[in-house]
Amino acid sequence: MSNGNIFVGEVIGTAILILFGAGVCAAVTLRYSKARAADWVVIAFGWGFGVLAGAYTAAPLSGGQINPAVTLGIAVDTGEWGRVWVYLLGQMVGAMLGAVLAYLVYYAQFRANVREVGTTEGTVDEPVPTLGIFATIPEIRNPAANLITEIIATAALVLPILAFGLTKGLGESGTQVLIVSLLVTGIGLSLGGPTGYAINPARDLGPRIVHTFLPIPHKGTSDWGYAWIPVAGPLIGGVLAGLIYNAAF
Repeated sequence: MSNGNIFVGEVIGTAILILFGAGVCAAVTLRYSKARAADWVVIAFGWGFGVLAGAYTAAPLSGGQINPAVTLGIAVDTGEWGRVWVYLLGQMVGAMLGAVLAYLVYYAQFRANVREVGTTEGTVDEPVPTLGIFATIPEIRNPAANLITEIIATAALVLPILAFGLTKGLGESGTQVLIVSLLVTGIGLSLGGPTGYAINPARDLGPRIVHTFLPIPHKGTSDWGYAWIPVAGPLIGGVLAGLIYNAAF
């Protein structure tokens, strides 16, 4: 794989991931969405399907890592660091692109978040906070606990991904991507309650940057004081998973 193919594959794959993921969060959150209040189970499956679509699409070009934590875990396992920066750059660009695309899909709903002065469009109720559509927000703000949650949840993602490589034929058949998407769904259902399970630094940081600059009426804070946790936690978890895999397998 060339650097160009890796970059393009990761941009496209991560953009699809975030389009699906931010899209399902918007569908459940925003007023005038047919899926509003559809609950956490829908969100978990939406993110899982996002992984499925994004990784399958990117796989022929880049292997479909679409997650810096996965990239670091693989690098720790293999010792191959030369192209890590290409993967990370593609993932960040893709995450921001996917967030913009999700915003465009729900543009009318974002504009109707609250009625603007001099118009009849939108609701007269309090505006819906929008950060949770793009980035993660902890249910209980406890930096140490939140960080530990993200580390454990990410290790629970990356370690099985590395172990899947021991099963002959999974990669060639394409079944591995399907299993990973189910794994992400399971993590969301089981471990996502405390923090919203970033388990992917690009998934949180890229859309949070986009949220900061998007012209969403009354969008609320982008909460940059918390932003380091869904970046540091998954990176630590990915490295830890690589080290455990090297020691145990």
